[in-house]
Amino acid sequence: MRRRPDVLIRLIALFKLVKAAMLVAVGLGALSMRHDGGAVTTWVHALAADPHGRYVDELLAKLTSFDAHDLRQIGIGSLIYASVFAVEGVGLMYRRAWAEIMTVLVTVSFIPLEIYELVHHASVPKVIVIVVNVLVVLYLLRRLKRENHWPFHHSL
Repeated sequence: MRRRPDVLIRLIALFKLVKAAMLVAVGLGALSMRHDGGAVTTWVHALAADPHGRYVDELLAKLTSFDAHDLRQIGIGSLIYASVFAVEGVGLMYRRAWAEIMTVLVTVSFIPLEIYELVHHASVPKVIVIVVNVLVVLYLLRRLKRENHWPFHHSL
């Protein structure tokens, strides 16, 4: 039986894959800065030369405040999260039920942390992230229930 195309699943998958790619960049950047900074530092300094680069200046100040141990932890943590998002994204692209369940569980697990962050450092982007994540979870739960893929039928 051929499944109908599901644009929302594809968009969620693409979103997960973009987050994975960004986290790979952060992870590799943090790991490469542990020593002398290498190419990443050169690139960041080139960006910082922009007279209107206030955000780049702030980012550079934060990055240079980390020691080698912190950068290693950030790098490894980012790569671990990137692998989770990559698995979710690829699984969703192939429309696997396990990927939908994994996405629900992983996304729900981050919502309390996101709310905590919002309470301590409120911003509009953080509110948008929480709303999008809640909508993704609700959509996937509805879809999993409709297709009888959710392993806990009685709880829905």
